[in-house]
Amino acid sequence: MPHTASVLLPGVPFPKIYNDSFTAKLTRRPMTELTRREILAMLLTTPAAASSWAQDTSESTDWTPLFDGKSLDGWKASEHEGSFKVVGGEILVHGERSHLFYTGKVHNADFRNFEFSAEIKTLPGSNSGVYFHTAFQPSGFPSAGFEVQVENNPPAPLTGYVERKKTGSLYGVRNVYKTFAKNDEWFTLSITVRGKLVQTRVNNLLVVDYIEPEQPFQADKKFGRVLNHGTFALQGHDPGSTTRFRNIRVRPLPDSASSEASDRPEVDDLYREVIRLSTENYPIVDYHVHLKGGLTIEQALENSRRLGINYGVAINCGLGFPVHSDESVQQYLDSMKGQPCFIALQAEGREWRTLVSPASIARFDYVFTDAMTFTDDHGKRMRLWIDEEVGNIPDPQAFMDMLLDRILGVMREPIDIYANPTFLPAQIAKDYETLWTPDRRRKVIAAAIENNVAIEINNRYKIPSASFIKQAKAAGAKFSFGTNNADANLGRLEYPLAMVKECGLAWQDIFVPRSTGQKRIETGN
Repeated sequence: MPHTASVLLPGVPFPKIYNDSFTAKLTRRPMTELTRREILAMLLTTPAAASSWAQDTSESTDWTPLFDGKSLDGWKASEHEGSFKVVGGEILVHGERSHLFYTGKVHNADFRNFEFSAEIKTLPGSNSGVYFHTAFQPSGFPSAGFEVQVENNPPAPLTGYVERKKTGSLYGVRNVYKTFAKNDEWFTLSITVRGKLVQTRVNNLLVVDYIEPEQPFQADKKFGRVLNHGTFALQGHDPGSTTRFRNIRVRPLPDSASSEASDRPEVDDLYREVIRLSTENYPIVDYHVHLKGGLTIEQALENSRRLGINYGVAINCGLGFPVHSDESVQQYLDSMKGQPCFIALQAEGREWRTLVSPASIARFDYVFTDAMTFTDDHGKRMRLWIDEEVGNIPDPQAFMDMLLDRILGVMREPIDIYANPTFLPAQIAKDYETLWTPDRRRKVIAAAIENNVAIEINNRYKIPSASFIKQAKAAGAKFSFGTNNADANLGRLEYPLAMVKECGLAWQDIFVPRSTGQKRIETGN
């Protein structure tokens, strides 16, 4: 949000608050550096910590292949065995639904703690996965253990079920909604389990860092997504999917990892709701996060992985803001390179389009703006959250007509999300429900739909109201979730998740960013 952001004049370097958050060369640790949780888990898995366990405490330093590159020896397919073949030293997965379970001699095909790695290539339309802690099952999707998703397809038109969970997701438990690998390119998927800690990486990029609570919440009782022990399985999802696997290997770790991690999460109603919606294909993403109040990208990402809420980190673009030229776009994107989150542009004022080129705008995952900064009908520039700038409002109805006009103008800009929607200055906020008449609401909603703009459900201001959201849903609008944090506290999307339930929003109602080539700045619609 712009409302407490530092300003920056064109040509002036980022002030220290932005350097602290955005300049990787100065502050960001290497992506290969261990996290606090990883260090804790490694300490907990040493033989000294495990001496009281009468289990395997030996740790191999060697990786062991699970696939010999020549045959499916040591593997057993479930239904439709023909869905798995060895071609050119790779396991080719194509055909009817089936799962290929490891049944070989390595560790007696029974793994509790381990490091797993496979090189994978997906073709367009592919949907696959790697299961762990599972057991052979003659048909259906494995009910035991966890699936790590393999799916790199761009967002598709809603013509039925469209998978939102992307490669690296701990399926239905900790989902990833942005693709960090591409179809038709080999990538490495890594899975690590140490005690109650599960981590997944895509090309060495940490995307899931999950600690299982003492009493795991099971949103879908058909699947036992609880850490235990078992074997691995590769998924053949459907006849339209083609996936290749090679260099499949494992490094067993001691069975003695402690289950008493100090930061195991508390399972409250909101935790359960995130798991439930994740299971039901809702993209749980806070698309409106700012690095402010001392919040660093590392802290934000750690918070994201802990809560199971993906983040879109936004930089402000406009006169006097950190991004104000193509050069400053490049500077910011360089500082965020390799970070496992969405990267967004928040447009400020109405001049922002004159400062950066369409090509630069298209480099962001999405763009959002609000109608909280504008020039009124008398030439006065105001920011609606600053009482002194708004001043007295002698005629609230006339003010609302002017605000509606500015909102409709914003909708015609090349944005993806209308943020802080329906915000009213403090002088008239108490009359929100009456000032936002059905006709004014209808015009805002119609403009959002006509221009393919999602309406943000804002956690900070708790807007729009439930009545507005219900009217927008009935008309066919799309929605996004956003915090717009004023400081380092990001919350847990309490209001948006409550509105999902109260207003009956379905996963199809929730915004996902468009793929490259399909963005509004590129297509005009």
